[in-house]
Amino acid sequence: MFDVLTIGEMLIDLTQTGISDKGIPVYIAFPGGAPANVAVAAAKLGANTAFIGKVGNDAFGKLLVDTVKNNGVNADGMIVTDTANTTLAVVSLQENGERDFAFYRKGFADTQLSESEISDDTLKNTRILHFGSVSMTEDPSRTATFNSALRAKNMGATVTYDPNYRASLWGSLDDALVQMKMPLSIVDILKISDEELPLLADTDDPEQGTKLLSDLYGIPLILLTLGAKGAYYRFGDCTGLCEGVKVKVADTNGAGDTFFGAFLSGMAGLGKYKPSELSEDEIRELVTFANKAASITTSRSGAIPAMPTLDEVM
Repeated sequence: MFDVLTIGEMLIDLTQTGISDKGIPVYIAFPGGAPANVAVAAAKLGANTAFIGKVGNDAFGKLLVDTVKNNGVNADGMIVTDTANTTLAVVSLQENGERDFAFYRKGFADTQLSESEISDDTLKNTRILHFGSVSMTEDPSRTATFNSALRAKNMGATVTYDPNYRASLWGSLDDALVQMKMPLSIVDILKISDEELPLLADTDDPEQGTKLLSDLYGIPLILLTLGAKGAYYRFGDCTGLCEGVKVKVADTNGAGDTFFGAFLSGMAGLGKYKPSELSEDEIRELVTFANKAASITTSRSGAIPAMPTLDEVM
């Protein structure tokens, strides 16, 4: 049994790491993609994880498969295709460490994942199934991801979801909101950032926004990341803020994925895989642990290469 199975995009983050002595931006090819990031983060912190996604039969695709395997994630569900190139994201950094994304993705490999490539045997052998909204931008990956999450839930898995909004990936904001909201009714744990909360809840107030989402969609546990401020949780009527850890920020890419991977690995460490099995004290401890893991990631460049091991967090 896998503790955590993630489905969705894995891609190359061509990330700006500096400026050359001639004034030219310097980019490094980092492996990334939110669902893959979560699987790696959880694996590096002790969970048994697997990843399902599609990459191209090219140098970047080989790098991504090797990255998954080398970080202790089961890669049996990774599909290598000859008919599409590996997806690319160009990540430019602002002075404050925040990111600016440009995607090379239309018709690229991660969007071509089909439902027939995700077997029931794999889905029934996981305790937690995680995915994000980038997979929902277009078919066939949209249908493949959502239907697989629904299949896993019907087999008893906990379903977790991270709605990442990247404006350039959608035809319009209205279309994005329809597709991003569509999975919420089947979600057991929602991980959402302060950037997405106003989009889905029409408010940036953590208490009001999480209550609206909890009441409207019946989501048992909501984790709201607030950047340097830490993270806010809603567990039914129980709410709280766990403060962040101050660090010198090098790159925020992958911080939210590290946070959630750490939270899920912590659940696995407790042997508890459903929100109903957790106490509020345990949730606070897991969020505090996740905040620390995320802070370490932000202090280093890249997403997956920056993620900490359990020894570094403890």
